[in-house]
Amino acid sequence: MAHAYTPGLKVTAKTKIDKERRLPLQGEVVVKKGEKVKGDTIVAKTALPGNVTTVNVGALLGAQAQDVPELMLKKPGEPIQKDEPIAQSKGLFGLFKSTVPSPINGEIESISPITGQVILREPPQPVEIDAYVDGQVVEIFENEGVKVETEGSLIQGIFGFGRERRGIIKVLTKSREDVLDGKMLTADMKGYLVVGGSLVTAEAIEKAVKLGIKGIVVGGIEDSSIKKVLGYDIGVAITGSESIEVTVIVTEGFGKMPMAPRTFELLKELNGKLASINGATQIRAGVMRPEIIVPGAEVAKVGSKSSLEQGLNIGMQVRIIRAPNFGGIGKVVSLPVDLEKIETESKVRVLEVELEGKKRIRLPRANVEIIEA
Repeated sequence: MAHAYTPGLKVTAKTKIDKERRLPLQGEVVVKKGEKVKGDTIVAKTALPGNVTTVNVGALLGAQAQDVPELMLKKPGEPIQKDEPIAQSKGLFGLFKSTVPSPINGEIESISPITGQVILREPPQPVEIDAYVDGQVVEIFENEGVKVETEGSLIQGIFGFGRERRGIIKVLTKSREDVLDGKMLTADMKGYLVVGGSLVTAEAIEKAVKLGIKGIVVGGIEDSSIKKVLGYDIGVAITGSESIEVTVIVTEGFGKMPMAPRTFELLKELNGKLASINGATQIRAGVMRPEIIVPGAEVAKVGSKSSLEQGLNIGMQVRIIRAPNFGGIGKVVSLPVDLEKIETESKVRVLEVELEGKKRIRLPRANVEIIEA
């Protein structure tokens, strides 16, 4: 039987995690299958071609295009330094010669006798990718990368920004409803991943950058705070490549939203452990969630089990993903079989959810997502 539900976020105390680590273009894999690696272990490397600069030598020397190859002091493939002469005119009676200096460090790539232009290329840029998580290499992608497998805790967020980082988890708020502000951050938190409750302020994010804090995990964030710290409105395509020196992961949504009880409790149990985090988010095709991974974590209280493969069941925790109760967390208490008419006059399958305070509401099943435990 098919299940009607929206796939949800994973908040699991112990699970198997596979991470593919691939180069942006072919290169060299420097680890072997079966090898155990740390998160900062380099697993593959390559070099990106340098930027290209075009110099119109013919025009600069007042020479015919076909004469440019003879005027070159450097040949294709030869290294050059910035401001070093690369071409020289014949001058008048061997005097009054003009030269063309190189605008970059790099090498001569090509010389055109058709256009009189010379193409220069900057040195290649080395690119290395690390394992990201502590684990074992279980698959090699020839000349591309590897797959690393680990077992540990996995917490997914609903939105984030900032690149991959690693840091020690430090829970700062006593309650999942508390706001994380700049006053809570101190110099001794450099290199840490700090955890708040319902909201993080723009001032706190800016201070975290100054203190060298690696990441922030919190329930909610204001859109205005994102714009203030990044300097622009964030798009809806893919995040994760922002230049900001801290990674922010939001677990519930926009605005002041208390972190889900299970998420906050799990982070408290993981306090003091090394985590790998990534703020990359994609909400369109090929959904990508921001994540916190703690390899090898031994958590005392695993909590209730739920799986997306089972579909919706009574007793499962769900998050409401549409207004008017957006962000609400509750437990499924009823799954009526018959279709019911909603405000739009459509007939849909519904469910009954018990929110905090024992309040019960009925809503379409498409309006919730399972919190996988």
